[in-house]
Amino acid sequence: MSQWGIAPLYLFIMSSLENPQNDIVEKYHRQIIKKIMVLLVCIIGIVLSFGLLSVSTFDVISLSQSYEIIFNHLKGTTYPSRSVEWWADRYIWEAAIPRGLAAIIAGSSLAVAGSLMQSLMNNPLADPYSTGISSGACFGAVSAIIMGVSFSAFASEYGLVVNAFIGSLIPALIIIVISKKIQMTPATLILIGTALSYFFNSMVTYMMVTADVESLQSAYMWQIGTLGNISWESLPTMFMMSLIGIIFTLFMSRQLNILALGDNSAKTLGLDVESFRTLCLTIIALMTAAIIAFTGIIGFVGLVAPHIIRMIIGSDNRFVVPISMAVGAFLLIVADYIAVSVGTPVGLIMSVIGSPIFLILIIWQRKGYGAIY
Repeated sequence: MSQWGIAPLYLFIMSSLENPQNDIVEKYHRQIIKKIMVLLVCIIGIVLSFGLLSVSTFDVISLSQSYEIIFNHLKGTTYPSRSVEWWADRYIWEAAIPRGLAAIIAGSSLAVAGSLMQSLMNNPLADPYSTGISSGACFGAVSAIIMGVSFSAFASEYGLVVNAFIGSLIPALIIIVISKKIQMTPATLILIGTALSYFFNSMVTYMMVTADVESLQSAYMWQIGTLGNISWESLPTMFMMSLIGIIFTLFMSRQLNILALGDNSAKTLGLDVESFRTLCLTIIALMTAAIIAFTGIIGFVGLVAPHIIRMIIGSDNRFVVPISMAVGAFLLIVADYIAVSVGTPVGLIMSVIGSPIFLILIIWQRKGYGAIY
């Protein structure tokens, strides 16, 4: 064969050998672009929802005016006393801004706690409340509202928050103590959490049966979950506890990926599974307790947000955790905007939104559009 026949054949063989590598690189770049796009969409949605929440709180102004008032406040601009702008600035900064920030913090924290719990249990149905944390918080809050029992020296609102926080930690502490006595598996954790949930729910039911109408209404409204009681004083505790948990989860993403291979494989790779699981449960309990102590029980954020991300970008926790934060914050702030607009607690709206979303995700996963795990 002449050199003119060999050269094209050589180039064809070399290009064929290089194509698989090019396809892998191209696929990797597409995945990166997809992750960036999802993150950008969530950030834009959060900013837009923040403005809409300000408008819904004080409906005399427009969306553009709400952003202008926020920007002017940051610059130190003042308005004539009792003018429309003065009232708008007052309402936005005393009501809308704390509420919006609380929605972002709570949504991010619950989403991260949900992704951590699902990876920890290797169970797509796990959420931050799987260990009975929500039931314990209910027990603490209802004890303060109905029975007047306080676990602290604080009174009124702060006593309720402390009661809910301590009550939410009780199931987690019980599980941690039990885990030292027996060999703890994901199935065992879920079963113990279910048993604790039934116990604390029965105690709550008993107290509510014996309550008067006013106390019963307050206890019921707390259980639904609302951001209406949030103030600037509520944010530091929520933020600091959430930040600690988020940083921990981000740094432990590699270990979570190893744990997803199964306990035996994780132990082979050098991971102390029991100690790691106990540490993660402690972090989940603290993050979740710090949120629901102020907001009440807001469901579906920690369950739905990680599923959405896993179906879009896969199950690598290095990316699932940070992007779940954005999705969780976006979901909750949108739900709170709807809640303010229609005058209902955000927990109710989140359940109405979250349950069909979760059902759609399950159907899509079964049809092969994406993989939850």
